[in-house]
Amino acid sequence: MDQGSTHEFVEKLHERQEKDRKNREKQGDNAPAKKLPNHKH
Repeated sequence: MDQGSTHEFVEKLHERQEKDRKNREKQGDNAPAKKLPNHKH
């Protein structure tokens, strides 16, 4: 693996971690009272 693809990998990893964190915030760590309202289907 060269330096460029390693950097890309780290970038993608950080993006995933950021999305993960936002999802956890939205879901309020499984505490229903903390959940943000979202659209209902």
